[in-house]
Amino acid sequence: MKKIERTVSYGVLALLALIPVLECVLRLVLHIGIPNENVIVTHLLLVLGLFSGMSAAGEERHLAIGIIQYLKNEKVVRYLKIVTGTVSVFITVIIAWTAASFIKTALSPAKPVLSFIPDTVFALSMPLGYLVIAVRFAQKTPLSGIKRVIPFSALVFGTAAAFPSLSRLIWGFDLPEAAFTVNLALTNIAWMVKTPGVIFLILCALAGAPLFTVIGGLSLLLIQGSGGTLDVVANQIYTALTGESIIAIPLFTLTGFFLSESKAGLRLVATFRAFFCWMPGGLIMLTVLICAFFTSFTGASGVTILALGGILFSILIESSRYDEKFSIGLLTSSGSIGLLFPPSIPILLVATATQTNALHLFLGGIIPGVLLAASMIIAGIMISLRTKIPRERFVLKKAAATLKTSAFEILLPVLLVGGYFSGILSTVEIGAASVVYVFIVEVLIHKDIPLRNVKNVLAKTIPIVGGVLSILALAAALSYYIVDTQAPQNFARWMQTAVRSRTAFLLLLNLALLVVGCLVDIFSAILIVLPLIAPLGAAYGLDPVHLGIIFLINLEAGFLTPPVGLNLFFASYRFNKPFVDICRYVFPFLLIQLAVVLLVTFVPFFSTFFKNLL
Repeated sequence: MKKIERTVSYGVLALLALIPVLECVLRLVLHIGIPNENVIVTHLLLVLGLFSGMSAAGEERHLAIGIIQYLKNEKVVRYLKIVTGTVSVFITVIIAWTAASFIKTALSPAKPVLSFIPDTVFALSMPLGYLVIAVRFAQKTPLSGIKRVIPFSALVFGTAAAFPSLSRLIWGFDLPEAAFTVNLALTNIAWMVKTPGVIFLILCALAGAPLFTVIGGLSLLLIQGSGGTLDVVANQIYTALTGESIIAIPLFTLTGFFLSESKAGLRLVATFRAFFCWMPGGLIMLTVLICAFFTSFTGASGVTILALGGILFSILIESSRYDEKFSIGLLTSSGSIGLLFPPSIPILLVATATQTNALHLFLGGIIPGVLLAASMIIAGIMISLRTKIPRERFVLKKAAATLKTSAFEILLPVLLVGGYFSGILSTVEIGAASVVYVFIVEVLIHKDIPLRNVKNVLAKTIPIVGGVLSILALAAALSYYIVDTQAPQNFARWMQTAVRSRTAFLLLLNLALLVVGCLVDIFSAILIVLPLIAPLGAAYGLDPVHLGIIFLINLEAGFLTPPVGLNLFFASYRFNKPFVDICRYVFPFLLIQLAVVLLVTFVPFFSTFFKNLL
């Protein structure tokens, strides 16, 4: 089964890159297109979302808050894994049955995606995928012998709890009276346990349950307890995973892994070193700009620290005699700089979550991103003034040679941003073009990645894609319930009554987002927290672009905020230093970033200037 799902995932991801590129070429050269191209790629995305989710479950790579990792008592940790694993099985098997019911009731009669393949064939990946995920959660639960029946029994109890969907699967909408009575009883039970159930699921999230299962459990409980139909959850999953706006996410993720697995980082470091190291603070500028470049494509600061931390650390320490503490602090705090620059995946997610124009958000991030990068460079130079750093002589021939070797990588963002802002390429097409481009450059031209090893790059990409798309799909279901109950609007009205000052609101918002940033990964934060905050921003008159940039720049700073800032742990692992030491090294740079956060928050001009020019 694992071999089949890997083959399907690899093939679908390749098609998601090739079909939009072929469509673009045909449109620009021959002025024709591929029939139903957008329908085909969106349904391929649905298949990728479920099959990559299966892979993530098999490798235990689904995103989680994971406070459990800080517990030292092994028995407590094991017990929590048993509880969260069993709960995850229970929830996921319910979702599988709702998906089966949704296919029968909502996708009938079937509509062709290709002339010979109806949409129901693609949709079958939903019940299949969630059922396999549920079984794998049961298998991964740390129990042996007869006790293994505990998580597997959750498959049976989950099937019983999914009776409303099962009844529609069997009888359609004309239910026998007995089935209707059972459904009504289950609705009443869900209504009675709604509050304790929500609290329990939140505790499961803190204990390390995969976030998508917690979000799915909340959606099922709240919708059922409000008298709604469980199939709404499957409907929202289908709608989210057949949405064109999120296809770029797996594509840019794959682009980032092609770059990080090749020697692109080494070439870029050599080029930037040749061009900047004759300047005072040139190596500091090199470090910040290289980190920004990589993070803008990967969307994950941890990848940048792990992939480039070693070589940049060696250059700063061994070649230039920068202090170890300073070097680690600079590298750790520069890991998330690129999140505000195109083609940032988090910006695309913010656009999707808030229904904001992605172009406006890309433009809105430019000045704050430049401010953040410039402040890090200036701070680094000032902190290191006492260190007598030998400057390297600028050699034009050497600089030209290094530029020649890294020209393809340097041209990548120029071509993509130019193609997008000129209107030639859509968001999906720039994502697909970036994959094809880096494949040609890193595999065929530079030959950093042998053809036989391309599958290793895909293997590293798939679990990350599965984790993000799984959360995105279930977040859509929870958002449906939240919007339907008008909870954000009601909360916004309450906030306006309790906090009348816009300044006080912005300060509270920054504080809350810093806490979110240090506790939750950026993808989960955007998909779960941002839709709740968006109505608040509107209530206080914040431009949606300004709010999106405030959100992202706070999360960047949150990655460096103790006690659980994500970058701090990546750096501790990469540089083999105690966590507390990493916190001390980063502290001066964190203060600088917080100052920029406040500046961007209270001066909307920086976020809205380019948008207002359009």
